Parts: sequence; C-alpha cells; structure tokens
Amino acid sequence: MGKRSGSKRKDKNKVILPPELPPEVDDDAVDVSDEDIEFYSRNEFHHFDQEPIDRYVKRTAGDEAEVERLYEEREKRKALRRPREENDDLEVDPVDALPIKNLQGELVYNRAKKARSEENTGSTKSQENGADAKQGINKDEQTGKSKNKKGGDKVKNTQSHIEVPKGKLHSDVLEEVKEELSAEELFEKKKAQLAELGMAMLEEPESNIRSLNDMLSISNDKDQKVVKLGLMSLLAVFKDIIPSYRIRQLTEKELAVEVSKEVKKTRYYEYTLIRCYKAYLQKLISLEKQPHFYSVAVRCMCALLDTAPHFNFRESLLASVAKNLSSSDDVVRKMCCETIRSIFINEGKHRGEATIEAVRLIADHVKLNDCQLHPDSIEVFLSLRFDEDLGEDETEEQKVKPKKNKHRQNREAPKPLPVSDKKKTRQELISKAREEVDADLRAVSFTLDPKERKGIQRETLSALFETYFRILKHSMSTSNLRSKANIVSPGASHPLLAPCLEGLGKFSHLIDLDFMGELIACLKKLSGYSDRQDGTPHDNTLSVSERMQCCIVAFKVWRSNLEALNVDLQDFFVQLYNLILEYRPDRDRGEVLADALKTLLWEGKQQDMLRAAAFIKRLATFALSFGSAEAIAALVTLKHLLQKNSKCRNMLENDSGGGSLSCLVAKYNPEAKDPYLSGGLASVLWELSLLEKHYDISVSSMASNILSMATLNPTQNPVPILNVNPLEAYRDLSIERELSKTASKALSLNLKKRRRGKEFVALNPEVLRKADCSVDKEELEEKLQSHFAVLRGISENERLRAQLNHTLSSINIYKEYKKQKKKNMKSKIIRKKVARV
Repeated sequence: MGKRSGSKRKDKNKVILPPELPPEVDDDAVDVSDEDIEFYSRNEFHHFDQEPIDRYVKRTAGDEAEVERLYEEREKRKALRRPREENDDLEVDPVDALPIKNLQGELVYNRAKKARSEENTGSTKSQENGADAKQGINKDEQTGKSKNKKGGDKVKNTQSHIEVPKGKLHSDVLEEVKEELSAEELFEKKKAQLAELGMAMLEEPESNIRSLNDMLSISNDKDQKVVKLGLMSLLAVFKDIIPSYRIRQLTEKELAVEVSKEVKKTRYYEYTLIRCYKAYLQKLISLEKQPHFYSVAVRCMCALLDTAPHFNFRESLLASVAKNLSSSDDVVRKMCCETIRSIFINEGKHRGEATIEAVRLIADHVKLNDCQLHPDSIEVFLSLRFDEDLGEDETEEQKVKPKKNKHRQNREAPKPLPVSDKKKTRQELISKAREEVDADLRAVSFTLDPKERKGIQRETLSALFETYFRILKHSMSTSNLRSKANIVSPGASHPLLAPCLEGLGKFSHLIDLDFMGELIACLKKLSGYSDRQDGTPHDNTLSVSERMQCCIVAFKVWRSNLEALNVDLQDFFVQLYNLILEYRPDRDRGEVLADALKTLLWEGKQQDMLRAAAFIKRLATFALSFGSAEAIAALVTLKHLLQKNSKCRNMLENDSGGGSLSCLVAKYNPEAKDPYLSGGLASVLWELSLLEKHYDISVSSMASNILSMATLNPTQNPVPILNVNPLEAYRDLSIERELSKTASKALSLNLKKRRRGKEFVALNPEVLRKADCSVDKEELEEKLQSHFAVLRGISENERLRAQLNHTLSSINIYKEYKKQKKKNMKSKIIRKKVARV
C-alpha cells in the first residue's frame, strides 16, 4: 500500500502538458454559412458545461518556466526520433493515403519499412507496418480517452469517434507496383532454377532424380511463360534420361526378396521416373485443352513419342497424337503427321507394336467421324512398309521338308526309356526357366522373329484395308444419295477418297484375290460408268481427278496380280476417253491426268488400232486446248501410240479421208462416247501443224518430231527427243513454268513502278514545232559515251562470267576424273592381290 501511495503522489506532482493547439487561422479566411448556423442552433452547443474543459486545461503544476522547459525537451526528443524513422521507414506519398490526426493534435502518417533481402518479402512488411501504424493510433486514442475520463464524462459526448482503417491503407498500391517490378525478376529466377535443376539431372540422373518433382512444381506456376519454359525443360530432360527399355511393375515376390543397395537405388530411380513421367503426361493432356498451351503440349507429346515409342504410357501419347491428325491448326497437324510417319518408318525402335496401335487408332477415328477428316490423316498410311513375301504361305516349305526324311519315317520309332518323377520335374523346371529367359530377352531386344514380324504386318495390313474399304463404301453410299437428291458438289463430301485411292494403288499387290472382283466393280461405279443403253451420263458427285484415280487403281490392281483376273477393262478406257474432255486445269489436278495417260496408254501391251486412233485424235485436240505442261504429256503419249501402232501413222497424211485405211465408221464423230464408234482412223491430225508454232519450244519441237514420222517407214522411228513418260514430262515442264512465273512477276512489278513514275502525255505537233529543241552536242556526246561504256562493261562482265563458269566446270570434271582414276587403280590393285592369293 505504501508503494502505491508514493506512486500516486508522484503522478500528482508530475506536470501534464496541455495538447498542442491547432494552427491559427485568420478570421477573414473562415467562411460561416447559413447551414452551419442552423446546425449549431439545432444541436444547442451553447448550453454545454465549460468547467470540465477549463479544469482539464488548467491542471498543469509549476511555473511557466518549467512548462517551457518541458516543451523544449519534448521537441528535442522528436528531433532525435526523426532521423531514425527516416532511415528505417519510407514515407508514403500523401496522395495515396491521408494522415490521421490523434487526440493530442499530432499528424500520424502511414509508413512502410524498406525492403530487406534477409527478411520477408515486401508485401508482408507493408502489412506489418500498416498494422503497427494502426496500433500506434489506437494507443494514442486510448491515452486520450483515459485523460478524458479523468476530466469528466461530458467530454466524451463532445469528442467525435475517429474511424481507423482496418488494414492496409496503401499496401495494395505497393503490392501492385512491386509485382510489376518483380515479375521479370521472378521469371529470371525461375528460369535459372530450371536450368540448374536440368543440368543436375543431365549430369547425375540417379542421384538427382528428386529434382524432377521440383521442376514439376515450377511448371504449375500461374505465369504462362514459366509454365511453357517448364514443359520444354522437362521435355529435354526426359528425352535424355528415358532408358532404352520398358519399365515393368514389380511383383510381390520380387518386392519380398532382399536385394542390395544398388538394386534398391535403381528401383527407386525407376519408380520416381515413372511417377514423374506419368504426372508430366497428365499435365500435357490437361493443358492440351487450353488454347494458350495447345501447340506447346502437342509439340512435347510428339517429341516424346518420336524419341521413345518403346517406353511406358505410349498408348496415351498415340491417342492424343492420332486425334490431332485432322486438327484445324496447320502447324499442329504437320507435327503429328511427321511423328506418325517416323513411327511407321523406324519400326526398330518399337518392334512394330506402335505401328499396329497407330493404324487401329486412325481407323477408329475414321469410323467415329464418318469419314469426314482431313486428308492428311490418311496420307500417313503411304509411309507404311511391308515385306514383298507377306502374302505367300509357308505350306510349300512344310511340304518339302518331310520328303527328305521319308526313309526315316518308315523306320520304327524307338521306344522312350522310362523316366523317374524327379527327372520329369527337373526337366519341367528347366524348360520353364528357359521360356522365361527367352521372354525376357525378347522384351529387351527390339529384333523380331520372322513369324512374329509377319503376324504384326498382317494385322496392320488388315486394319489398313479395312479403313480403305470403309471409305470406298461411304463414298459410294453418299454419291448415290446425293445423285438422288440432285445435289452436285464435286469433292465436297469425300475428303478421304483421293488419299484412299492413292494408297490402294500403292498396296494393290498385297490385296487378296477374293476381294479383287468386288473392288473393281466398286471402282467402276465410282468412276462414273453406267450400263444404261440410252447414253445418258451418270450423275456422279466425284471430281474428274477422283474418277481418273479410280481408273488408275483398277489397272494397277489388275497388273500387280500378273493380269490373272478375268476382267474386261474396256469400260475404264471408255471412261478415260470421256474424262479427257471434262478436264479443267484450274479445277483438276494435272498430275493425275498425266498418271492416267501413263498407266492406261503408255504402259502395258500394244493397244487396239481403233481405240489407239481415237485416243490419238482426242489427245491432239486436248494438247491444242490447254497449257504447255498438259500438252507435252499428251504429245508424249500420242507419239508412243503412233510408234506402237504403225498403221495409225496414216492419220498424219493431208487427205480428206485421213488415209488409205478403211474403217467401220467412214466419218469422224468427235462427240461419240465410245472410242470404237468415233472413227478416229478417218480423221487427220491437223492440230500438229498448229502446235509446231507453239510458244513453248519443247511443245513445238515434239510436234515437229511427230510430223516427221509421216515420211518414215513403218518400221522406223524418229530421233527421240524426250525419253520420259507422260508424268515425268508434265512434272518437268510444270516446274519450269512455276520458275518462269516468279521471274515474270518480278519484271511486271518493276515495269509497273516505272510506268507509274513516268506517265505518257500526248502533245500536239504545233506545240512541238514552237518548242525549242536545241541541244548541246558536247553534253549529248558525253552522255552517250558514258551510256555505251556501261553497256560495254556489262557485256564484258557477262563474257568473263561465262569463261569463269566454263573453267569451273572443267575443273570439276577434272576432279571427278581424278577420283574415278583413283578408284580404278585401287580396284586393279585389289584384283592383282586376289589373283596372287
């Protein structure tokens, strides 16, 4: 009690300073409105008691000198505190957060501490500083409230309640600024972290396998750039550390067996690798659905499938890649197609198992989408490779073997000796162990037995032809429906027919003979042939190129089976004869036309005379109507037919009847549908005389070469100009035409620019007479001399360039001669050594 009484006396004797007064304001600066007066009179502020206020202000003890001394001490303390606060704190702009005035009259500013690398991040510090400022304000309010309690209860009613902000007043602004400034720094830090983890994994993957988890956690970041960088870095790591074998799950017996530390380490490494690889694939499949990460996710999956098609979770990768074969994005579709082609070509990596899975997945997609996919999804089948002896059976070899051992079969087989039970069990255990070892070796090695390889290829081939036949049936059904509904839109509903026909033509030698008749009947219907005798055309929705491809496939199937089919292909000749006139270069493919001419007319046996004459006349008319590439293909075919059928050379004569050869039809009918009824032998090839004046040199020279055959004997042939088939001739000339187009475009653009710069203006002759045409001769001579000097320099440069090219070509020829001479010398030396031995 004594101590408390002493402390109370000290508190009473302690001098309590009054609060600081607000700054003085002139009376002229104060504007009192009518509303303020009404508010003052309504609330009756002039009735409150002033005694408590006077008592509160006048309760200071001591003289005025002591009060002044206390004021000076307080100012000194404030001066000492200010530099420390300025060093530790950073004052916020008053625009962001206004100061708060406490009951003592002091202005309290919100302050934030400077960011330090050793402490927490700046956002948490700003929150703590805001909270500290709030606590300081609350303490000041509490002290002021305690003083008001001592002064009296009436002061409470006069004091207005000061609302303090609950949290950070300006911390949100600071966080936004710091986020903008530190976004690049965070990206660089995470980039460096990914690089360190990736390098550690590549250096020692077994000891640093846990860093895969860290890389996966970084790839789950909110920033899109960080996620893409993480996915690509994980891809590089997995491509390097994935083993060359498939990791299988351990059995319970294997887990129960005690193993060494090295085996435990490898097991832990494989388990962690599989778990992280699975998480990575799940991440890619989930990001594939988002448009921002679609291309990156597909690129990663394609790269993994290309580098490690033998590894685990191949099925999920193949499913996603096969689904994107018909993507609307050209880049993604090309990546997926190249990946599937590499799987088909490099079967040594996966023993052919991935090939079967990919073909089946594509077949399922074709079935689900009702054959409405992008053509690239079926064109990948052209990269498949099959053995030539795949269709041959092994029955002949099995029949030959027992013939050698006939004398042994007649002998009685020796009776087996009795074997004990122990030996039987021992032999069974040995055979089981051998089988398990053989199975493990097969799983590890990528080489296949011939029987297994044939089985895999047969399954692949069956799935392939199933897809092709489904597309043919779908095109037939849709064409029939559309023809009934009188809808004509060529190529609109059959996007997969063209690559399907191309694939059938390539793998026609592997088709079973049982399906040949149905296939050719289907191709005949698709080509547009009809058995109606009224001559009305068949309503077909296929394009001209697709119908020509049907004819090409039918002939390839017939020839690949050594012409063993008893099928009349005259209908396909009739269809090609009519399709030549329906060809349009801007709509149809010229390569297909050239291939049709090569397959049906240029290759094979000698053609019938009437049919050959009809095609010769039709091709001459066609060459006169279209471009140089189509014309050269037609002329090459025409020349080949004239060489094979020497009697058709009478068509080169200028007689009105065509020649001395009689025909069933006395007059040529160009509108006939059947080549036998057209009367081609009664016509004259007058088109060749016009083609001799063609703007293209190759076409004109070919036409003149064909016309020279009229003066030769039937057994003689003209000097060959082009020893190529129609398809090669078309390709060569089309490439030259494309190159000339680019050069002509550049020249036309330059000419247009020049013409725009200088416009032509017509002048009257009177104006020209009145104009002063006097020109200085010396200036004119100088300009002409400089102009012709430039021309001489250009011609000299061209001459020197020609000489340089000639010398370089001669040097290259001499080098090749030297190399060939060295090779011949080496071969001679080797022969001598062999002869001596």
